[in-house]
Amino acid sequence: MNTAFRKTLQHRAAALAALTALALPPAAQALGTEVVAQGLDSPWALAFLPDGRMLVTEKVGRLRFVGRDGQLGAPLAGLPPIAVKGQCGLLDLVVDPDFAKNGLLFWTFAEPGPDGSSGTNSTAVARGRLVGDRLTEVRTIFSQKPKVASSAHCGSRIVFGRDGHLYVGLGDRFSQKDEAQNPANHLGKVVRINRDGQAPADNPKLDPAAPEVWSLGHRNIQGAALQPGTGVLWTVEHGPQGGDEINTPEAGKNYGWPLLTFGRNYGTGTRIGEEGPKPGFEQPLKVWVPSIAPSGMAFVTSTRYAGWQGQMLVGALAGQALVRLTINGREVTGEERVLTDLKRRIRDVRQGPDGYIYLLTDGADGQLLRVTP
Repeated sequence: MNTAFRKTLQHRAAALAALTALALPPAAQALGTEVVAQGLDSPWALAFLPDGRMLVTEKVGRLRFVGRDGQLGAPLAGLPPIAVKGQCGLLDLVVDPDFAKNGLLFWTFAEPGPDGSSGTNSTAVARGRLVGDRLTEVRTIFSQKPKVASSAHCGSRIVFGRDGHLYVGLGDRFSQKDEAQNPANHLGKVVRINRDGQAPADNPKLDPAAPEVWSLGHRNIQGAALQPGTGVLWTVEHGPQGGDEINTPEAGKNYGWPLLTFGRNYGTGTRIGEEGPKPGFEQPLKVWVPSIAPSGMAFVTSTRYAGWQGQMLVGALAGQALVRLTINGREVTGEERVLTDLKRRIRDVRQGPDGYIYLLTDGADGQLLRVTP
């Protein structure tokens, strides 16, 4: 990176910090971590079951139990074919809110093209019923259109809204960034679907070719969570060479990519679009310059961490930290980076039923960690 561009980034980072860090978070508390499980290969998502076990997805195409004692189970059979390539593979996982009654799981994955190869693929959502240690009645309920020859920007996170619908963040697939502005497809969008994959009747209907689209103008959503109390959906997405964003996607609204972004072209550092504000587009609630490569996101409701209730946690891949954000309504008011001494890429962040925060670290030697105050 040349000196002039570095100085430009520093000036812009200082200006953005002044806008978003309006108040300092409470004084940091001492934190530790305990290894719950290890030996995971590129773990991506964590989910908790009512019986105390956990499920972990591995990007390489495996779904595994983690026992109460931390022991890893054998990969579950029944997953559909998965295109494992680059940033894509088996991705997010959520447990149906009515799991105790219906046993349903939902997950996202890179779905191969019609010929079964990973050359062309798209992010898809599948559903299956967990019966004992088996997946049954597995079917793909939604497939991102179009399929693209890409191994990048698959997204994706799933969140069950309080309305009972699934909100799924989808990437622009990197090579198709301009399509994030096209409401007739699913690239660079948040989609809202029923449990069967169909579009709800009250979706914004931006284009009849893609009735599932909820919001557009996203780059590569890697974290999503509902805010306690309000039920508002929050998302975090990667920007290019800076410009990571936090947003609260709303029906029919446009979040700018690639027309409005604080990111820059890789290598050259040249401008991609405008920074805004601009009529017709939503400004991000928080921007990181340079990029931290944000990933999993969770809100804290637990009393185990003094002063953290209502705050947001975001994992950082490039930043190798757990980022704590203070929130006031829909305003991000402060930031603290913790657990930097781990020197690990943090892929997912979840609050467990026991009130502890759990992390998945990225890579071929991935771990499931419990954060201890």
